[in-house]
Amino acid sequence: MPSFLEIDSVVKTFDIKPVLTDIYFSCKTGDIVGIFGRNGTGKSTFLKILFGSLSAESKFIRIDNKIYDKPYKTYGEISFLPQDSFLPQQLSVKKVVELYLNSDQISSFFDDSILFHLQKNKITHLSGGELRYLEIKLLLNQNSKFVLLDEPFNGMSPILIESVKKLVVQNSENKGVILTDHDYRNVLEVANRFCVFFDGGIKEISDKSELVKWGYISESKKI
Repeated sequence: MPSFLEIDSVVKTFDIKPVLTDIYFSCKTGDIVGIFGRNGTGKSTFLKILFGSLSAESKFIRIDNKIYDKPYKTYGEISFLPQDSFLPQQLSVKKVVELYLNSDQISSFFDDSILFHLQKNKITHLSGGELRYLEIKLLLNQNSKFVLLDEPFNGMSPILIESVKKLVVQNSENKGVILTDHDYRNVLEVANRFCVFFDGGIKEISDKSELVKWGYISESKKI
């Protein structure tokens, strides 16, 4: 039976300026939900509120009919990839993986053409794309039911982007994945549901052409 995540009645303002107004959103395991929106429409703010690391004037979060104020404090519910790196810079890749994963997961984790040769490297010596790839793979290997990915493709080469997309699809078999990225074409390719943030609200769309209607891309852009 799939797990079900809901967040309702989200209201958030910054300096009396409303950013999110009465937002409702849902996701179930097996979904990959792509969230679109121009800069300043509240995408990252929404993900932080959903994770529980940012307060809001109003919010109601429920996972499998249980109410949460800060879901990240409960093991196995939700993981979050922020835009800034969260890994200890002076540790080696291997040490970080040992800290994050169970011992029986480590061998298969490094059965990876990208990470295999980086095990002894310190986190601080990884390229931006390598670091992002490592962070995403670590989060997708956690036991959490839902994974939030904020700008996962940022700073990545096309080869790494394709590898991340494969990881997301593979792990969505038993997780719900919610992602937002300005590289909208790759989001369109990997997601099976789409939402647009617009004027403080959120709109689920059924057709990719609606990205033009809701002002996310211009008509001159090819989807």
